[in-house]
Amino acid sequence: MSNKPPPPRPAPRLYLATPVVDDPAALLAELPALLASADVAAVLLRLKETDHRTMISRIKALAPLVQKAGAALLVDGHAELVARGGADGAHLPGIAALKEALPSLKPDRIAGVGGLTTRHHSMDAGEMGADYVLFGEPDAKSQRPSAQAIAERLDWWAELFEPPCVGFATSLEEAHDFALSGADFVLVGDFIWSDPRGPKAALIEADAAIKKAHATATASQNPAGSEHG
Repeated sequence: MSNKPPPPRPAPRLYLATPVVDDPAALLAELPALLASADVAAVLLRLKETDHRTMISRIKALAPLVQKAGAALLVDGHAELVARGGADGAHLPGIAALKEALPSLKPDRIAGVGGLTTRHHSMDAGEMGADYVLFGEPDAKSQRPSAQAIAERLDWWAELFEPPCVGFATSLEEAHDFALSGADFVLVGDFIWSDPRGPKAALIEADAAIKKAHATATASQNPAGSEHG
């Protein structure tokens, strides 16, 4: 057996959730500069509920712009609209939704899942073929675990399982802490869009925070001067 240390985890990347989109005009104008300013792996499109035709047109308007920037566009729910709108995948709110959506998404599109209230559910999602698991999003009553509990869940998952894990951050501090805990991606949303300096400044700061956390974690795992025999 080899005593070589495991390869370092790649630096975490941002996953940007949009505001709830009705008219996409403002987002179409703002997104290109945002996506160019930071390392955004994916955009989660949160659509205002309306008829399918209208929602598909919203996806079609935004998907090429996001994809041109090198990011993936995922639709929040509505897996049935993904292919028709040209999106890259969907984020599903729990095991039942994941199971229902997998046949329409796989193998060509991304199926991410949240709403995982127990470790058992998380492992079920991984075994079913989820492309990522999200920890820390609010439930229907806007309740969520403590930041410490979310960080512990991320650390547990990153240590044991192969599929990427995502931490749902509601502040810059959480973005840093979740990256430090082993999140592969950090989902940021409302606190980016509501920043008084504007979303670009907030997104750049969040990107720097998760990169700094990763550097700290990497340094602690491989202290200078240590010997591997």
